[in-house]
Amino acid sequence: MKKILITGGAGFVGRRFCKRFLDQGAEVHCVDPVAEFTGGIHPDKGWPLFNPKDYPNFHFYQQDCRAWFKQHRDDDFDYVFHLAAMVGGRAMIENHPLAVADDLSIDAEYWQWAEKAKPAKTACFSSSAAYPIGRQRAEGYELLKEDMIAFDDDIGMPDMSYGWAKLTCEYLARLAYEKHGLKSACYRPFSGYGEDQDDSYPFPSICKRAMAHVGEDTLTVWGTGDQMRDFIYIEDCVDGVLATIDKIDDGDALNLSTGIYTSFKQFARIAAEVCGYEPEVVGLSDKPAGVFARGGDTTKQKEYGFEYQVSFRDGIQKAIDLYRSAK
Repeated sequence: MKKILITGGAGFVGRRFCKRFLDQGAEVHCVDPVAEFTGGIHPDKGWPLFNPKDYPNFHFYQQDCRAWFKQHRDDDFDYVFHLAAMVGGRAMIENHPLAVADDLSIDAEYWQWAEKAKPAKTACFSSSAAYPIGRQRAEGYELLKEDMIAFDDDIGMPDMSYGWAKLTCEYLARLAYEKHGLKSACYRPFSGYGEDQDDSYPFPSICKRAMAHVGEDTLTVWGTGDQMRDFIYIEDCVDGVLATIDKIDDGDALNLSTGIYTSFKQFARIAAEVCGYEPEVVGLSDKPAGVFARGGDTTKQKEYGFEYQVSFRDGIQKAIDLYRSAK
């Protein structure tokens, strides 16, 4: 039986990893304080798509992972999925940058714990926010390749304190391998989405807004609505990690992306079409928008044997079907 640790396991991404390994019969240890603004859900409240307490192999610790690290020195974890972070939607990143900076402490204490506990492999979750914002501007943008971040050269300016924290975690992963032989892979997910995501993120909020305004002439989105993202379904992200984690040992980074730019106006139009109407989509310029265009090159993913499967339209359909059934 595999023994798995998932920090931040009660969050959107962590819940998906929990289910995959619980279904496989692994011993899953989920650590999460269920902090405000992070989208974490306590298992006692029931998780949207399954109940983890139905599994005898599920172990939950409602703790800040830093406190958990001080109390546990288990040296037999086969995999650690280090997801713990102070992060929410764009409003969280822009309006609470010092809270997000707490991720520096979370990651530092993880690697200090790992040096002693020596897990067989770590999946370290970075972010597309680590990429230089200079390559994501309206006047000049391009699909982001892993080698655009070079720690021995120019790493560029990442996106806010969240981007800086994720860059630091990647750097620590490389040092952990070079100095202590700790094996890990660093993943840079782009705009992951799914039907059980917290409403503070754009995906559920836009889908639900489209549902709430069926038949109306206009539909609004944050920012100008022209800003573009690379939306990848959460189960594709999980597949990508599980397909590649045993192929990377040295803390090297890998995108989780589709390579497709979709503007928020396009997104809203698709959601409205799925709901059966065709409104004019209007941007709200007073709302946070972030960078203009963020998309991930898929060349390296394909070399490692991973390609996304779920189209964005199909992902939107899945979510709206679930929201309708819940109502």
